[in-house]
Amino acid sequence: MGSKTFAIITDIHSNTAALEHALSFIDERNDIDQIICLGDCFALGPDPEKTMKMLKAIPDCIFVRGNHDRYLLEKLWTHERPNLEGMSPDDPICKEIIANEEWTANKLGQEGVDFCSPMHIAYREIVGSTLIEFTHAWYQRDDIPPTMDEAISWKNHVSKANPELTDFIFVHGHVHTPRNETRDNLTILCQGATGLPFDEDPRGSVAFLTVGNKFEWDVIRFDYDISLTMSRLEERQPPFYKNLKNTVKFATIRNDL
Repeated sequence: MGSKTFAIITDIHSNTAALEHALSFIDERNDIDQIICLGDCFALGPDPEKTMKMLKAIPDCIFVRGNHDRYLLEKLWTHERPNLEGMSPDDPICKEIIANEEWTANKLGQEGVDFCSPMHIAYREIVGSTLIEFTHAWYQRDDIPPTMDEAISWKNHVSKANPELTDFIFVHGHVHTPRNETRDNLTILCQGATGLPFDEDPRGSVAFLTVGNKFEWDVIRFDYDISLTMSRLEERQPPFYKNLKNTVKFATIRNDL
């Protein structure tokens, strides 16, 4: 049995300076079998149009839909008293984020809808006797990743229908912070975020997962010119941009403005 290597980007949030670096690491390798993007491509960043152009240029990339990609398709800002991720619709931060969603959608236009519509809710591959499940957060929802107990229940359910499988890997994005947990033959992985980390480390990330004859999980954290992203946010001034500048700078949610 051979091995398969996946290159993973996630939670770009229109940070093209970080995305360029992530793609350069992928381009440097000659062993990548599949590139996967785990969603949240556009909202909460300064360059949705350029981001879409860059993503479209990735050959045969598999795109998984994030919650922010779903908001674009649902036109969340048109809902009565819209809210997201448990926030009160009266919260000024919630209102600003929703305004950012609308701004992003207007910049992308119908092309953005056409790009997000065919995205996968989840993507599954089996390599030898190992099953890998890729989602933004969880195949049942896109805004809360699984607990270990939830993932074990999922694994047990899948095992009954596929007794030949011996190992299970669940890869998600969404939380913007690294995760690497293993219990028995189940591993849950998250690299953090390519464009908007929340772990107080402002470097971007790209991950490489090899499954088959060997298992390797390699997360590369890279420096990039954060000032380019900060300047672009200041230049375009999308809704919520002052908070986003602090989040980019400090790599943590900064809603204390």
